[in-house]
Amino acid sequence: MTDPFCPPPDYPGVGVTLTLTVHRGTQSIGGSCIEIAGDDGERLILDAGRPLDAPREATGLLPSTLDLSRPATVLFSHSHMDHWGLIDELPAEWPIWTGKKAAELMRLSAELFGGSIARPIYTWDSRSKPFAIGGFTITPYLTDHSAPDAYMLLIEGAGRRVLYSGDFRAHGRKARLVEAMIAAPPKAVDVLIMEGTNLGTDKPVISEAELENAFVELAQQTPRHVFVQWSAQNIDRTVTLFRAARRTGRKLVVDLYGADVLRRIANGTQLPVPGPDFPELKVVITPGGKRLYARQGREAFVTEMATSPFATSRARLVNDRAIIMLRDSMVRDFDRAGLGFTSEDAYAFSNWSGYLDPDDANSGWAHAQAAGAKTVKLHTSGHASPSDLSRFAAAIAPKALVPVHGIAWDEPTIPLPPFRRLADGEPWALP
Repeated sequence: MTDPFCPPPDYPGVGVTLTLTVHRGTQSIGGSCIEIAGDDGERLILDAGRPLDAPREATGLLPSTLDLSRPATVLFSHSHMDHWGLIDELPAEWPIWTGKKAAELMRLSAELFGGSIARPIYTWDSRSKPFAIGGFTITPYLTDHSAPDAYMLLIEGAGRRVLYSGDFRAHGRKARLVEAMIAAPPKAVDVLIMEGTNLGTDKPVISEAELENAFVELAQQTPRHVFVQWSAQNIDRTVTLFRAARRTGRKLVVDLYGADVLRRIANGTQLPVPGPDFPELKVVITPGGKRLYARQGREAFVTEMATSPFATSRARLVNDRAIIMLRDSMVRDFDRAGLGFTSEDAYAFSNWSGYLDPDDANSGWAHAQAAGAKTVKLHTSGHASPSDLSRFAAAIAPKALVPVHGIAWDEPTIPLPPFRRLADGEPWALP
């Protein structure tokens, strides 16, 4: 989409001083909101995320220190809602930018909850060259994260260079992108704004390739079905499971939403998508899935999927060994069709463990255990390990590191460049 607000790349910057303000994120994970402002009045907002602990119906969640009365342009680093979820609270006249496929996922997420994104979204892609917004030059760097189409952003203006890491890792299927930046980093970075989600934690941090091998082993040991709970927007995980299914002679079965995600972003990629090129990938249509898409007015999509040769049914799956996507909301629909858990099944929880309540009697985990199915947690973090954070920061070698998106920065226990520790809402005029 052509942006009428964006001058050509040779537009001269006029700012003399840049001020950095982390409106939210210096002491928390999620809800990120960062501002870079020139003394000429031009402003960039990096992310405007919904806090992870905010009730879904809550409004008025933008940080109070973010001035909504002055013009700004917003850059969303990726499609996780803790980075873009407050889009509807931003002034309608503020231009919005993000990755092309990230924009599709944002729209899909909004539709999933019964809404929509009415405002225009201007996009870049992984091949985009540096572009200008006012006196700023922005260079997006595709990076490795559990969200597809996630970017680091290099912001240049007023003679300063600021690199925003967004959320990233170095153990996913795009790890080579982070390793390439470590090997040949942007030069003369004044400030690195870096996430630190995994500081002070013991989350599992293994590669997706190692995780794939673990799923292969689980599938080989399981007489019947392997049910897996994972985020449909975690495309790395979908690829991991597809490869594990193919290696063990099984099918991978996703639901309507999983198929929708793949179709929205697979164009121009080698991702598996329901269709003749990937016969091992099937789509199961459940009553709950039909209702979800009926509420969105997308019955045509359900019909298209249900009448396609890659559709399957719960009844067909009963005797067809597969790796099957499962969410807690699908358990009852599966039970009613005779596809409930048995002692010959396995159930793998492949999300952050904080999303699992083992005491919830309605959860897939509880139903699987009650049926005697094998229950395991097979996951790897969407964020960089502490050692990779240290390697990355050392390679960038900024004059100052501004910590965000973490809660253990005061005692990081890893070597890092000099800190500039800010409080939420505290402006810092870059030297």
